Amino acid sequence: MTRAEQVAREPDPVRRAALVLGPGFITGAADDDPSGIGTYAVAGASLGLATLWTALLTFPFMAAVQNVCARLGLVSGTGLAGILKEHYPRWVLYPAVGLVVVANTINVGADLGAVADAAGTVIGTPLPWLVIPIALGLLALEIFASYRMIERIFKYLTLALFAYVVDAFVVHPPLAETLRATIVPTVSVDRVYIATIVAILGTTISPYLFFWQTSHEVEEEKAAGRKTRAQRRGATWYERRIATIDVNLGMLFSNLVMYFVILATALTLHASGKTDISTGAEAAEALSPLVGSFAGVTFAIGMIGAGLLAIPVLSGASAYAVSEAFGWREGLDEKWRRAKPFYGVVAAATLVGLVIPLTGIKPIDALFYAAVLNGVAAPPLLVVIMLAARNKKVMGRETIGPLLTALGWIVTIAMFVALAGLALTSLRP
Repeated sequence: MTRAEQVAREPDPVRRAALVLGPGFITGAADDDPSGIGTYAVAGASLGLATLWTALLTFPFMAAVQNVCARLGLVSGTGLAGILKEHYPRWVLYPAVGLVVVANTINVGADLGAVADAAGTVIGTPLPWLVIPIALGLLALEIFASYRMIERIFKYLTLALFAYVVDAFVVHPPLAETLRATIVPTVSVDRVYIATIVAILGTTISPYLFFWQTSHEVEEEKAAGRKTRAQRRGATWYERRIATIDVNLGMLFSNLVMYFVILATALTLHASGKTDISTGAEAAEALSPLVGSFAGVTFAIGMIGAGLLAIPVLSGASAYAVSEAFGWREGLDEKWRRAKPFYGVVAAATLVGLVIPLTGIKPIDALFYAAVLNGVAAPPLLVVIMLAARNKKVMGRETIGPLLTALGWIVTIAMFVALAGLALTSLRP
């Protein structure tokens, strides 16, 4: 039975609401990984409330892109790399998959380091060796647990992100000033401000989310018994509707977390002159003496939960992309003996990522290189995604409508502009 069918048959409204939350909600929460949280914390600490308005701007763009990806997976019956392989030349497929895998692996390493740092903040002493049991535990979960169990665990991990909402209310934000910064965009040609806007856009619209969303929708259908591609082709209006609600709620949740991270760090770190931070873990440590241990600990707990959610998503997205590109059996519901190459990529992405924090490379450096690779990969990938979503050979009669088309192309152009801005910012002395 599909999730849409379960929602339709569930009489209890609370359980029905819980059933609606699926791949889209998990994707939205995974977008707030430690690298994203670190970016938002840096934005709030360095620029105060000036970037608060970006949470409103990015929401419709994020929702549009992920809705397009969800629709691709639902209707075509295969993941994004499979669509690229089937309908586009190899020179499009392999560079896209390669860039995403490299960026994801670097992100895994940076996120593992951030989780260990945050755990040290909660315990009160640095524990860098924690990256090893964390990485091995997450790897074991992906290899040996069923898809439904993994999805259920992921849903519970999203609750940790509410720590950032709690943090923001602990610091008592001034209502009028906060509302003005939320609604009225701050316009500036300052180099740091422009670079921060580019970073926010790049960390909220990431290529690994494109691959994860499409493949996760396919995984849902497999779990419902639609094992063959022919069975998965096409989607009913109600299935598309449930997916749209799921994705929109996920992106709204993601942007709310982003909003409250910027708000909390702006009203504490920036207000006290602590504007130079490099990771979210540092933000957690810096908040404690300012507003008490409760704020710092909740920030760190949110960081840990975000990392535990995002790391399997990053390695899983790499495995889906590589397996679809080479035609391997793939899926988190597959037994590891039947899908050894798929789980081999999961293991490689996790273990190679594990090397990064163990070598002493600063997490912020790793995140920078991952952001650059994501920034390079995202704009051309968005072009292909938008073309595929309007291609009747891919979508049949269920191509995306004018609203998603318009929003999708706007964000694609915006990402190219962001890439150009990143290049210009990097080249300027």
